[in-house]
Amino acid sequence: MKIAAIQMRSGLDPDANLAALEPLLAEAAAQGARYALTPEVTLIFPENRDQLRSVAAPFEGHPQLAVVGALAKQHGIFVHIGSLPIPLDDGRFANRSVLFGSDGAQVTTYDKIHLFDADIAGLNAYRESATYKGGERAVTAPVGDFTLGFSICYDMRFPRLYNALANAGANLIAVPAAFTVPTGQAHWHVLLRARAIETGSYVIAAAQGGTHANGRATYGHSLVVDPWGKVIAELDHDEPGVLVAEIDPAAVTEARGRVPALANARDFALPGAQA
Repeated sequence: MKIAAIQMRSGLDPDANLAALEPLLAEAAAQGARYALTPEVTLIFPENRDQLRSVAAPFEGHPQLAVVGALAKQHGIFVHIGSLPIPLDDGRFANRSVLFGSDGAQVTTYDKIHLFDADIAGLNAYRESATYKGGERAVTAPVGDFTLGFSICYDMRFPRLYNALANAGANLIAVPAAFTVPTGQAHWHVLLRARAIETGSYVIAAAQGGTHANGRATYGHSLVVDPWGKVIAELDHDEPGVLVAEIDPAAVTEARGRVPALANARDFALPGAQA
């Protein structure tokens, strides 16, 4: 099966971002992709919380998502919107992935679980949880001959999620992202390869890239990793584009047979640890 990672440089206008996405989806379909993944914050990359509140639309009847569903049906492919902000009742937002089937219908959604809250030396404290509410549910869904596992960006630093997805049957794991340049240079490839190796799964990562209207710079380098940890396709830049790779379920079976880490895993106790 052919899959596509779509790299973007999303800005502050949802309609402009959707217009930029349309030809990239058409290109992915023309190259034979049956599944296309877009980056984190595909439809709106906000400058600040107030700007986000002014443009984020409710999930029900979302105008840009309705168009994406129509595009999935038009091209006859699965379209996975890596994420977009969805207003919640408590004043915060969900960072939500949405998967559309080739018939244009919504298949499922996933809300990003892990939020970046940190006190960084020399910088102000960063509290993603002040704007977003973390999800509480891991998600898988059938996509052709594969079972897709969902994650978003910062999730990739938490291997327990990926282990749970693989044990639930996932053999293709999506990582839409908007990685900063310094962390991308240091950690992007090694973390994605590690998640593929640990689970014996394909990993597809669709990234934001370049300098955005909100002033942020993202790393790009969308890629696909095979179950043995080899990068089999990569956009080696930060420009918008389409990356297509062919994947085979037999490669998952072979990798998990050679190193049966999922089957060999055992529960254990750590003396002195708090419950």
